[in-house]
Amino acid sequence: MKRRKTILHDREVEYVVKKSSRARRLRVAVYCDASVIVTVPVDFGEHKVERYLKEKASWVLDKLDYFLRLSKTVRIGGGLREYKKNRAQALEFVTAKVAKINELYKFSFGKISIKNHKTRWGSCSKKRNLNFNYKIIFLPDELAEYVIVHELCHLQEFNHSQKFWNLVSRNFSDYKLLIEKLSAVR
Repeated sequence: MKRRKTILHDREVEYVVKKSSRARRLRVAVYCDASVIVTVPVDFGEHKVERYLKEKASWVLDKLDYFLRLSKTVRIGGGLREYKKNRAQALEFVTAKVAKINELYKFSFGKISIKNHKTRWGSCSKKRNLNFNYKIIFLPDELAEYVIVHELCHLQEFNHSQKFWNLVSRNFSDYKLLIEKLSAVR
């Protein structure tokens, strides 16, 4: 296998040509480690490979970009067993953080609960209860604190209006960046 480079839409792309006696036609594969493998029949003219890659440039670059984004995504697994194992620790963690952060806001609230949410990091109920995903303990501190600030601010503004974001920005002026970072964690 020989490593080569080509330019696809102004981007340098490295690829490997692999000759195979089983291959009947040219095949391009892009893998999660961002490697590009071009498999060709043994008697295939190698000069045709680069031309084919240029024809498929949009597809190849889309796949490379997809795997690049995916590699930046952090996955926090878990299920019922993990939830039960970490719920008490999460409650202790969140309760301490809420107390500290709420020194700035001084909002009154009901109870704090730890949930096993599939898609949410937190929520605030009409009864002024704060609910948090147990996986919050696995987040970097800055993101965990952002989630807590976000839910605390819903105690005063039960929406995502400009007033709400002004409250959030009292603690996190860079909240947009934090939202982006948080969306990369699943």
